Amino acid sequence: MLMTKPKLSHTSPCRLAVLLLAAGEGSRLGSYPKALLKKRGLTLLQRFMESIEDFSPLELIVVTGFHAEVIESTLDELAVLMPPKMSSVMKVCRNLEPARGQAASVRLGLESLQSEYDVLLVALSDQPEIEAAEIQDLLDAFSVRSTDQEMLLPMVGTRRGNPVLFSRKAINAILAIPGMTCRPYMDAHPAQVGQMQTHKQAFILDVDTPEDIQMHQLTRS
Repeated sequence: MLMTKPKLSHTSPCRLAVLLLAAGEGSRLGSYPKALLKKRGLTLLQRFMESIEDFSPLELIVVTGFHAEVIESTLDELAVLMPPKMSSVMKVCRNLEPARGQAASVRLGLESLQSEYDVLLVALSDQPEIEAAEIQDLLDAFSVRSTDQEMLLPMVGTRRGNPVLFSRKAINAILAIPGMTCRPYMDAHPAQVGQMQTHKQAFILDVDTPEDIQMHQLTRS
């Protein structure tokens, strides 16, 4: 892949699976696919792929929806640039009813998991400042969590952030409950949720408005 800066070494102590949510409409941007906004010449989608590459995920599921065709076309183009170990584990799941909201996309993605992973990273496609360093922070914190904690949530002060990590045990428990998804399960089992306190604003920054595009110095594809 084309890299935006010198590549650093990142590792995961766990077998990692990744669920990337890219099904949103981007309604406040005039119905624009936020995953295809560009930062320093690369789409947020490509930047995320580069960020997880070193962690050698066993599985990468991208859930598309409102802008499925254009995002899936971009993924096909990126697959040519990816190392074989990345392109071979990538799977696209299209949410045919994206208007049902993010929870439906999450559930679809969870039901599509097939690998023997230890931990699942659930990420959003519109967080322009999330890079490999932030993912490494999460994985490092997850590796030293308390034994009763099955989920890890980044916290910036009192604000909940993303991405979030889930053990396979937690995902299996979520899937065992019809219609259950990650956020309500976390809320129902607070004792199982570890918190990673951080000052990194990247975990709480996303793109919703034209003002956000300007703040993050993004451009439209």
